[in-house]
Amino acid sequence: MLLGSSSGGVGVVGLPVEVWRVVLAYLPLPELGRCSLVCRAWRELILSLDNTRWRQLCLGLPECPRHPNWPSRPHLEPSSWREALRQNALASRTWSRHAQPELQPSACLHLFRRRKERRVWQVGPGRELETLRAALAVAGPYDRVVLHAGVYEEQAELVMKVPVEVVGLGCLGDVALLVSLEQQCPTARFCNLVFMPAWFSTVVYKTSSGHVQLDNCNFDGAQLQVRGPGTCHARFCSFSQGSSTHFMGVALSLLDSCDFSGSDSASVTVEGAPVTERNWACKHLAALARVSTSWASPGNASPAGDSLDGQGGTPVPPGATVTPEDWNKGKTRERGGEEGMCQNTVIDDGWSDSDPSEEEEEEEEEEEEENKVEEGSGRVAVNNNSVKYRLGHSRHGLSHLLKPLPDGSLPSRASPNPPSLTPELRTLAEELQRDPEAQALVGLVQGCVLRRCLFRDGKGGVHVCNHGNARMEGNVFRGLTYAVRCIQNAMIVMLCNEVCECRGSGVFLRLSAQGLIADNNIHSNGEAGLDIRKGADPIILCNRIHSGLRSGIVVLGNGRGSIRSNQIYNNKEAGVYILFNGNPVVSGNHIYQGQAAGIAVNESGRGVIVDNVIRENLWGGADIRRGGDPVLRNNIICHGYSDGVVVGERGRGLIEGNRIYCNKGCGVWVMSSSLPQLLKNDITHNRMYGLAVFCRKDPDGGAPREGGQDGGGVGGPEGGGGDGGQENFHEEGELLAWESDLDSEDERHPARRIISTALVEGNCMSHNGVGLYVKSSEPLNVVANLVNGNHGAGVAVLQSSQLTRLVANCVHGNGHGGVTVERECRVELRGNGIYDNGGHGVSFRGDGQVVENDVVGNRGYGIRLTDSADIKVLRNRVQPVQGCGIAVLGPAKAIVHDNLVFQGHPGNVKPLLHCNPGNDCCVLRNNTLLMHSNRTCPSAPPWVLENPPPRPLFDPPNSQHPSTTGHPSHLAISMTTRITATVESGCHNNGSVFCSIL
Repeated sequence: MLLGSSSGGVGVVGLPVEVWRVVLAYLPLPELGRCSLVCRAWRELILSLDNTRWRQLCLGLPECPRHPNWPSRPHLEPSSWREALRQNALASRTWSRHAQPELQPSACLHLFRRRKERRVWQVGPGRELETLRAALAVAGPYDRVVLHAGVYEEQAELVMKVPVEVVGLGCLGDVALLVSLEQQCPTARFCNLVFMPAWFSTVVYKTSSGHVQLDNCNFDGAQLQVRGPGTCHARFCSFSQGSSTHFMGVALSLLDSCDFSGSDSASVTVEGAPVTERNWACKHLAALARVSTSWASPGNASPAGDSLDGQGGTPVPPGATVTPEDWNKGKTRERGGEEGMCQNTVIDDGWSDSDPSEEEEEEEEEEEEENKVEEGSGRVAVNNNSVKYRLGHSRHGLSHLLKPLPDGSLPSRASPNPPSLTPELRTLAEELQRDPEAQALVGLVQGCVLRRCLFRDGKGGVHVCNHGNARMEGNVFRGLTYAVRCIQNAMIVMLCNEVCECRGSGVFLRLSAQGLIADNNIHSNGEAGLDIRKGADPIILCNRIHSGLRSGIVVLGNGRGSIRSNQIYNNKEAGVYILFNGNPVVSGNHIYQGQAAGIAVNESGRGVIVDNVIRENLWGGADIRRGGDPVLRNNIICHGYSDGVVVGERGRGLIEGNRIYCNKGCGVWVMSSSLPQLLKNDITHNRMYGLAVFCRKDPDGGAPREGGQDGGGVGGPEGGGGDGGQENFHEEGELLAWESDLDSEDERHPARRIISTALVEGNCMSHNGVGLYVKSSEPLNVVANLVNGNHGAGVAVLQSSQLTRLVANCVHGNGHGGVTVERECRVELRGNGIYDNGGHGVSFRGDGQVVENDVVGNRGYGIRLTDSADIKVLRNRVQPVQGCGIAVLGPAKAIVHDNLVFQGHPGNVKPLLHCNPGNDCCVLRNNTLLMHSNRTCPSAPPWVLENPPPRPLFDPPNSQHPSTTGHPSHLAISMTTRITATVESGCHNNGSVFCSIL
């Protein structure tokens, strides 16, 4: 490319561009500006020098030779060196924009400007002035005071009454001031100086009305104090050895590209509401503050080791979909029964739905002999030809749940393959469009603005209190005790910051603090990444909160907040931990690859948890216990290495509309001492149980149970952790009266249905190991659920000392029995449809009632009563495939009345109604047996289930609904209570995977 002559002028022709760049590289800054005005070609040539001459000029400024991205990212090149130089020049002249008209250039003619000459005063040994005090006494407005190398110490406070510029000559560090300055003039500038405290005060500079500009200065053990309506603009300054800045009631101040290190308290303190009175510099600072940062959020690279199985390897990108193949490859902890996917699922006390009893083995042997005889005589096996004789039941009340979707695909509850799609996170722009309040906060420029600063190796970063306002953009907080603390009705806006390696919590909000925390990278902190308590109510959007040594986010002590569209992953404890009446809204987040629970709600924590993706966590996806009472709705909880949802001792909550699938433990694990409401959840493709209800309580002591491991923290600062760590809730002596903060149960969820018995209603439990497993010491209501396609039994009740009610459920197509009830269990089955299961329809060894059920198409007996059962079997419709319709075996006590029993295949030789001879405790009355041999007309219509249609019905009678009366007692909270549990081998022999919490 050659430079040609421009139209209307004469140009130099024949030199390559590379040669011109070499020539122009020798021009000073004013000449470069003039050359860019010659023509378009010359302007493009001048602009092409960005990485050479413009870079050299930017880094060679005599008063501020700093890299534009110093101190946090000096390795990162700016998008334009020319633009960085331009912004630096504009910022360096801000202080002089208050000059009076007679001091400004004359505007009468553009070509004949008159400038006010600024006098330059030379100060130093052997100069015209030897002390700074003498220079300030004689300097006129906007004069320049040049300090030569040396140390300037004053024994009394200096007062600045006229605006001046004080510049240190030479390298930074050559000029040191041991002074205490008070500004009483409208504006001043200090450049290239080292401030050290005088012997009588640690405050080296203070202003309460004027504006001060600090460029390339060092503060060593000193304090900068600004009180509103005074303002401050500090650029490329260092604050070390305990130095700090204190802003009180400032309307606007700007700290840009400053380095804070070694603080013994907060590096920056912002206190008091912004004053309404504003000085002349506010409008200029607002314009500078609104210039957006030129880089993305710091630390965007995913940390090493974020892999699918939490053991390193190929990283999984945030929001990526994990396939079942990848999930099955993940390494899991040793737990009994998990080697094969739902094969021979082992249940407590050696019970297995695949291991038949002695009586069942004898019955199976008889069936095999009969089948051999039938095959030898040329007859077809009963199991292969019985379909056409079965009663139709496809139009039962829950059949719509199995219908194909509008796109033709099967829903997850009907498909043998687990779901593979998960929703994507919303971007920050999308969240701001949905939330006008957050959008207003993004544009808010008020109080103290900190931009591109580095806070490192000290106690505190930024402390905002007592209605103060602060805005933080593009800063790095590293190696502190805490990064940001916001208390006492203060407000913060945090955008694109990196908060890492803090010894305590990264960002701490309490006492009604508010604000916006968006697009930050918060990781590797010793306590929680975000700690919200005591009425704080921030908006937390689109952050990456990961790799913490405790929890990602902790909300407690009446803390609130809106936590949306964040990536929360790879934290050692819970991703989100809610306790002590914390009540946030947690929505649209991806919470994954945590080393404990995804979300833990404990100690009367509340919260609305909706539309989150909770996946690949080592413990439960959601863990609720000890009075926790959240709303858990429309979440995806999948691919966990333990259970999907855990409801532990005294846990409560509304668990509604969630998709819980592909967890290696249970879909939902419930302790019988809890009172959850499980409504309309899809619980599918979990390795062990769909829903398991256990009666074992958490131990009261802190020691692990025999045979178990020490429990780690479920997630939060109060988690015991493997090392017994404990966070101090009483931070800085604050007495936290948690009991006084707790609302009454009446006030917590006024629109929620009040229950006195755990309720499982309207759920789909499909393609799990066992659909529903109950070993409970408390009553349980199971209403209108679909239990289908599970590899083992549909419903297994092993222990139920109080009444378990199974009402209007559909138990369909399970690999083994439909409903199995063991000895000494109290169970009522009413209005259920039990269809096409691989074993007996109902196998009953306990006490209770089997009333108005449809038991059709099951491979074994229809209803089988054995051992010491004491039961009423009333008004059921039964059709077995090849076994007995209703069989009363052994000494069982049974009243069998008014049942309608259909014969299955005509070749089924088993009696439709059987009772052992000599059983005087069995009463058979008014039962109707329909046999094919009794049908005289071959063209007679087939038998159908009508009046009523196949169960479960669409609207069960009101009497069948579980009672909703009663009111839960208030759950008292004691800070001395220790909740402890352990990880044990086997299949939940002693409970779920628990935590240690103080």
